[in-house]
Amino acid sequence: MQLQKFRCEVKNWLQENCPPTMRTPITYEQWPWGGRTTTWPHPDAKKWFEAMHNQNWIAATWPKKYGGGGLSGQENQILQEELKAIKARPPLFSFGLWMLGPVLLKFATEQQKQRFLPPIISGKIRWCQGYSEPDAGSDLASLKTKAQLVGDDFIVNGAKIWTTNAHHCDWIFCLVRTDTTVKKHAGLSLVLIDMESPGVSIRPITLIDGSTQFSAVFFDDVKVPVDNLIGSLNDGWEVAMYLLQYERQAVAEVAQLLENEPYKFKIREVVKKYLSNETEKESLSLRRDELVKLMMDIQCFDLTMLRAVQQKNLTSLASLFKLLGSEIQQRRYETLLKILGCSGLGWNEPTLGNKEQVFTRQWLRSRGNSIEGGTSEIQLNIIAQKILQLPKK
Repeated sequence: MQLQKFRCEVKNWLQENCPPTMRTPITYEQWPWGGRTTTWPHPDAKKWFEAMHNQNWIAATWPKKYGGGGLSGQENQILQEELKAIKARPPLFSFGLWMLGPVLLKFATEQQKQRFLPPIISGKIRWCQGYSEPDAGSDLASLKTKAQLVGDDFIVNGAKIWTTNAHHCDWIFCLVRTDTTVKKHAGLSLVLIDMESPGVSIRPITLIDGSTQFSAVFFDDVKVPVDNLIGSLNDGWEVAMYLLQYERQAVAEVAQLLENEPYKFKIREVVKKYLSNETEKESLSLRRDELVKLMMDIQCFDLTMLRAVQQKNLTSLASLFKLLGSEIQQRRYETLLKILGCSGLGWNEPTLGNKEQVFTRQWLRSRGNSIEGGTSEIQLNIIAQKILQLPKK
C-alpha cells in the first residue's frame, strides 16, 4: 500500500512539474551537463532541473544529508518507471552522478562527502575521468602519471588521454602512481584535481568523425592537496575498479537512452521512411533477416537490462551490458548503411535531407564504442572470470 501511494504521488508530481518540452527525445547537443559555466540548452531544461533538485531526486537514492532523496531501491525503481512512462529527459548528465558519487559514498571521509557530494547534485561541478594514458589503456595498472607527496600536497606530473569532455570540465578524478617501488597494481591512488590548478593544460583531440569529444590532459608540477586523496594511499586500484563498475553501467544506460535520441535512430522507422525506389527495396528484402535479428537483439538487450535493474544486479553485470551495448550500436549503423547503400553516404551534408542525421559520421564514431570504457576483449575476460567463474588458464 505504501509503495502504491508513493507511485501515485510521483505520478502526480511529474505531471505538475515536468514541462511538456522535457518529455521529448533529446539530442547529444541538448544534454545538460552543469558546471561552473553552465549553459542551459532550453529554458525549460533549467526549470526541470530545479524542480527535480528541489524535490531531492537528482540523486534519488543518496542520503538526504548530502542532498539526495534517501529513497529505497523499490521507491527509486518506481520513480524511474514513471519518468520513463512520460519519456522525461534526464535533468542532469554528470560523471559525478554516474561514477564519482558512488565512489565517494563508499571510500571518502565524511568531510570529503560533505565537500563534494552536494555540488555534484546541484550541478555546480562538471567532472571528467583521468584513467587512460598514451601507454596505459587496457593495461591501466601500467600508468605512469606520478604524484609525489611533498608535505601536505601531491606534486603531479604526467599525461592522460581520451579524457571525455575534459576541455569543458571543472575537476578530474585521476588515477596516479604514488609508489614506484611496489608491483604496478599496488602503488596507485585516486586523487581529485581542480582543472584550473596551475600546471594543468588540455588539448582537444579530433576524432575520425570530425568531433572533439575527447582531450589529452597534461600535468606539469600540479599541486594537489593531500585532502583530495580518496581512500587510502596506494589503495587506488580497489577504488578504481569499483568506479569502473559504475562507468560500464553508465555506458550501458546511456546507450539505452540514446535509443530515444532523434539522430540515434530507430532503425525500422528510418528504413521505412527513406527506402522508396525499387533498388533500395530490393536491398531491404535481401537484408531482411539481418534487420529482424538486429531488432530482436535490441529488444532482448533492453529487457535484460530492465530485469537486472529490477533485481538490483546491474553492477555485477556491467561488463556484459557494456559489451553487448557497444556491439549492438555498431551493428545498427553497419546494417543501416548496408541497406541504404549510396543513399546513406554523406559528410558535410545531412543524410537524405534530414537535418539531424549524417549516418557516415555516426557510423565512424560508433567504431570507438567497443574501445571506450574498456575494450570488448577486456569485458570478455571480466565476464569469463567474474560472472562465469572460468579459470584464468
